[in-house]
Amino acid sequence: MKKIISFQIPKSNKEFVRFQVDAGKHFYDKLHQHPQWQLTWIKEGKGQLMVGDYLGRFEKGDLYLLSANMPHVFRSDAEFFDPDTDKQSLGNTLFFDFEALGKGLLEVEEFAGLHHWLQQTKGSFKVLGKTKESILEIMEDFKDYQGLGKILAALHVLQALQEGNSLQGLNKLVPQKDYTETEGKRMGQVMSYILSQSQNAIGLQEVAEVANLSKEAFCRFFKERTGKTFTEFLTQVRIHQACQLLQESDWTISQIAYHCGFQNLSYFNRAFKKAQGETPKEYRSKMSYQ
Repeated sequence: MKKIISFQIPKSNKEFVRFQVDAGKHFYDKLHQHPQWQLTWIKEGKGQLMVGDYLGRFEKGDLYLLSANMPHVFRSDAEFFDPDTDKQSLGNTLFFDFEALGKGLLEVEEFAGLHHWLQQTKGSFKVLGKTKESILEIMEDFKDYQGLGKILAALHVLQALQEGNSLQGLNKLVPQKDYTETEGKRMGQVMSYILSQSQNAIGLQEVAEVANLSKEAFCRFFKERTGKTFTEFLTQVRIHQACQLLQESDWTISQIAYHCGFQNLSYFNRAFKKAQGETPKEYRSKMSYQ
């Protein structure tokens, strides 16, 4: 059995569901994975969610479901790492350890539907609509549940997740195998470097050295795990940062482009329209009316 990336949920070996509160200036900022399923409610904070081949924004009020062994990081925005900031991040998470139930219990007839759903549901998802609302009501009070009450509340959550079309799939590519610990650490170092340095000029040789690989080996390694080339991924990171600034700052489009690492304004406009389906100016105008 392969080792997982160095991160483990502090728990007993026989705990089916664990409720965890993450509170502080920013969320845990290292790419990691674990065998437990994860349901995370962002109560405060914002940033970039990276999970598998998906990269997108997370905001206050979002609810995400991650199946087992999905490499992920909720990377808080840079402002949350400022030692002088009074901004806070807060997340409530349920971790489900289905292995703790044992194979026998999942084979019980009443669990057949859940077992089938677990087999079919792979990757990461954003939970939407009435399902999200009903789950958040349960999660709000989850810390107060004990024993059978906690089990029943967890089963209500799982039942809600299976109903309707409330899960918006985020991944195009779901990995068929888990990372080894070495691969996980390497990918974590690469992602951390890209996210922290994306506003600067980053060359392929530079990031390959972070991974301690040749350029050719790094390109294969990165494409296999993200479904994107390094350049495609870096551009996507920069576009996401630009989207945030277009909404939250009064900087000019040119200032935003150069701040996010684009050295050419016309290229920024083309890349942005390709990614978002509209120009930066159109995007900002639309967002100002929402």
